[in-house]
Amino acid sequence: MDSKPEPLLIVGTGAMASLFAAMLSASGVQVRMLGTWKEGIQALNTYGVRLIDELGKEFTYPVEATDDPKLCTGSQFAIVLVKSYQTNLAAQKLTTCLNADGVALTLQNGLNNHQALSDVLGESRVASGVTTAGATLIDPGIVRIGGRGITSLKRDIRLDLLVSQLSRAGFEVEEVKDTDALIWGKLVINAAINPLTALLRVPNGQLISNPSARRVMNLVTIEAAEVAGALGVNLPYPDPVPAVEAVAQRTASNQSSMYKDVLRGSQTEIDAINGAIVRAGESAGVPVEYNRMLWLVVSALAPLDEK
Repeated sequence: MDSKPEPLLIVGTGAMASLFAAMLSASGVQVRMLGTWKEGIQALNTYGVRLIDELGKEFTYPVEATDDPKLCTGSQFAIVLVKSYQTNLAAQKLTTCLNADGVALTLQNGLNNHQALSDVLGESRVASGVTTAGATLIDPGIVRIGGRGITSLKRDIRLDLLVSQLSRAGFEVEEVKDTDALIWGKLVINAAINPLTALLRVPNGQLISNPSARRVMNLVTIEAAEVAGALGVNLPYPDPVPAVEAVAQRTASNQSSMYKDVLRGSQTEIDAINGAIVRAGESAGVPVEYNRMLWLVVSALAPLDEK
């Protein structure tokens, strides 16, 4: 008799992790979640992951959740959906969880998550992707769909089963030759929208309706795109300014994840977004003063014990 396959491991218990867990569980995939947030883990184990769809209807799906990597051994796949500043910790835990030939797929925001995972797990055990799916965490274990989006993965035969599982779960999955352009494309968008919404305490759409905010957003966009160009990255859109504005308009009522982090008094991903653009720009000899200012100001909002 064939042994029962290990559950699909999702690293994280926040909004995106809960969205992926809910949709995969709904399709019949057994899901295990590994996190550090005790309230989230308790809610997930008590009630399951609760998904609110676009019509406001709530559905509940079973998952396992734990903070102990020893309970996640034997995992063939792990989808990493933690904040960028938690990547190193996630990588250390995955040394216990992943099979010797297992693969960790990062779908995180920001730059250098692939490298951080590879430094610990080895390059051959890490894969990269980008998702434009959106989600908002309402309460521990309760997530609202914020947009279906596209999940793009670098073509890799080892991921065939995972691609099939994601597709059956309702994700629109595309396989691409290289994810660098897509990662940078999302990075430019996040760099222009997220910190400004966090500083101004406004939903995304108000960056369009406020002329001064729109001007700053455009300046940050142009600067970030120039860094990408200097690195030889061809962004996945012909003109970054209308591309960023279109996202802000399409997600007008959304509160960015960075905005919500600041409201909670939590650490943000500013270092992996605007901070990463600053470091890349300095290395390439490209001026990055707009991104530098946002990086510094948002960093100054962090709780004192995290500085």
